[in-house]
Formats: sequence, structure tokens, C-alpha cells
Amino acid sequence: MDKKFLIIIMILMILSCQSLAYADILNTSAYSYVLMDEVSGRVLLEKNAHVGLPMASTTKIMTALLAIENSQLDEIVKVDERSINIEGSSIYLANDEEISMKDLLYGLMLRSGNDAATAIANHIAGDEEEFVKMMNERARSINALNTNFKNPHGLSHKDHYSTAYDLALITREAFKHEIFREIVSSKSYRANREKNDYFVNKNKTLWEYEGGDGVKTGYTMTAGRCLVSTAYRNGMRLIAVSLRAPDWFNDNYKLLDYGFENYKPYTVYNKNQLIKKLYLREDELEVNIVAENDLFYPLREDERDLIKVKINIDDNIQLPIDKGEVLGSIETYLDGVLIRKDNLISLNEVKEKNIFQRLMDFFR
Repeated sequence: MDKKFLIIIMILMILSCQSLAYADILNTSAYSYVLMDEVSGRVLLEKNAHVGLPMASTTKIMTALLAIENSQLDEIVKVDERSINIEGSSIYLANDEEISMKDLLYGLMLRSGNDAATAIANHIAGDEEEFVKMMNERARSINALNTNFKNPHGLSHKDHYSTAYDLALITREAFKHEIFREIVSSKSYRANREKNDYFVNKNKTLWEYEGGDGVKTGYTMTAGRCLVSTAYRNGMRLIAVSLRAPDWFNDNYKLLDYGFENYKPYTVYNKNQLIKKLYLREDELEVNIVAENDLFYPLREDERDLIKVKINIDDNIQLPIDKGEVLGSIETYLDGVLIRKDNLISLNEVKEKNIFQRLMDFFR
């Protein structure tokens, strides 16, 4: 057998053993999981993370996201017979009940009300079918491409599925909204209703894990136990997703422990940080070029020296220059692999000098 071929086989075997060693060390029960940094989206650990699986009530993360993006918290929702007596977990909505969107969202995420999910869908889109279209379009917009929704609550359907990775992406997007963070970190909530007004969060992460601040449990006979957990420590929030996980909470705690023990947040650059001063010689004008966005990235201690940054300034910059105008790019590499490309922009407006200014320059 060719020696080069043997070497390749040996390398693949070593990598495979290393991957198995991680799984053995964590000793998780989940068929599929992912550990992701919320800010950067970096995947720190994964197993079968792109395999499509039923995800039960973790579906409701997307339902909540769409509700927040397409309604006001004080909107009153009129419940009709389409949204009552829904199978599974319930907040016991009544026909003709009027309830605020805020109360529905808390009932959705804490009590996991399938009727709350249905009422939200009917209110926002007119019916479930149209709302499901919105769910799938929103998933595609954030590159959750291996997800397909068939309902807003997560009850079993053969074509209703997602992946651990996609659920982490959806959670990242939802965490951009302060009200989402507030809801999923609440241990309990009192709704403005005459009865069935007290919701207790089913997510034990909030009680059991240091820094735990979300997000959602899920269970059906088909999906098994599914859990999305988040925790915030030392300036870093991690997202742990486990699907088909009999020991769901302990699985996610192990993932979160791994992340916090091995990674720390690292500031590569800040938004509006000065990257370069550019002088336009013909007019002796100064342009302050800054980063358009922040870049915070989780790194292991041994990776810090492997971060390299490349600055690209446009060759032909013309006056006038508007504030915020793109003048180049900044590329960040980890061990030679591009991890982020951002715009470089002008911090200030720069205009051509008028005749008087040119004359003054001449006499100087």
C-alpha cells in the first residue's frame, strides 16, 4: 500500500480518536449537540450538529422572535376557537378572551403553552399556515438552512425539524432583543388574567446553573428531550443545545462547563476604534479610519497568539468623504483561517478645501 495513503489513514484515525475522546470526557447522553458563543457565533464543540431532528417546544424560540419583531407588547390579542383546547402544554386560553401579547409571550416561553403559540400565530399572520411561512423565511434569513417548521408550537409532524446548530443560530438572533432576554431569564411571571395567571419557568437552568439565563425546554415522544440553555459569565454568553438527550440538563451543563473552563472572551477591536490615520497629500487633509463594528471572539489560551489582522485601504479615495463612508476592510484570521471581515469607515466628514483655505495654505 502507498506510504502517503497510509499516513493519511493514520491522521484520520488520530483525529477520529480525538473527537471520540471529547465525547468520552463529556459523557453526554445527547444524540446531537452544539456549544456556541452568543456574540461571535463561534462553535466551540459539536456532535451531529447539522442532523435534522424533531425539536419539540424549542420551536417556540422562533415563535417568540417573530412575535417580538412583528407586534407590540401591549397589543391585545382576541382569542378565538382556533387557539383553544390545543394538545399538550397549555395556559388554558378561553374563547373570546382578551390577553396582551406580553402575557402570551411569557405563557409561551415559561409555561410552554401550545395555545399561546397558536394565538400568537393567528394574531400576527391571520392563520397558522401564513405564520409558518414567516417562520421558515426568517430561518433562511439567518442561514438556519436545515430547519423546516410546520407549526408554531413543536407538536410532532414528520416534516417539522431543525438541528442543534440552527437552533443556536435562532437563539442568537432572539437574544438581540432585550425583551426576549428578560422573558427567558424570568423564573416566574404573573399575567393580567382572572385565572391561570401564574407561570413558572420549566427551565431548571435558571436555578441550577451559575449564570444561567435561558432559554427553552422541549419534549414529545417523537423528539425526546430537547433543551436550549444559555449562561453568562465573565463577559461571555454561551448557548448549549442538546437534542434527543435523555439527560438533557446535565448534558447542557457539561457543555457550558467545557466552554467557560476552556475559553475566554478576547477583544480583537472595538467599534469606532482608530485603525489608521490617512493623509490626503494634495490637500493635507486627515481622515480617521475606524472599525465599523466590534469583534469579540472566544479563544483558548493557546490561540491568542494565532490571531492576525490584515488592513485593506481602498486605493482610490476621493473627496469629499462622508462620515461613515466605507474606505476599506479589516480581515481577522485565526491560525490562517479567516474568521471575520468587517468594513473600515471614516469617523469624520472630509470636504475639499475652498479657494480661501487653499490661498492660506499657499501663503503659509
